[in-house]
Amino acid sequence: MTPKEMALTAAKALDEKKGGDIAAIEITEQTTLADYFVIATGNSNTQINALCGAVEKAMKEQAGEDPLRREGYRDGTWVLLDYGCVVVHVFSAEARSSIRWSGFGTTASRWISPVC
Repeated sequence: MTPKEMALTAAKALDEKKGGDIAAIEITEQTTLADYFVIATGNSNTQINALCGAVEKAMKEQAGEDPLRREGYRDGTWVLLDYGCVVVHVFSAEARSSIRWSGFGTTASRWISPVC
């Protein structure tokens, strides 16, 4: 599975669990950390954990991938799932509003809809 297909798999899993403001952003021109960021917002700690669980299940079943690293489950306001070429960020609305994404917005490719 290509990095783009992995990003879209994660975005679709987030959409199926009603994640908010989902974006898949190609960042290959901005950084070597990953090829794509997938970003979503959850309404509660419970939903954030459910969204991450849905991503982990979809990535395992469809791509055969487990995250290399998980961060933030305990806090529940910002969870990061690192798949190497794809990094999934799931935020509470408050946490997401405090992050500046402008460095990626001007030149990065962005999909608003996960079903593109």
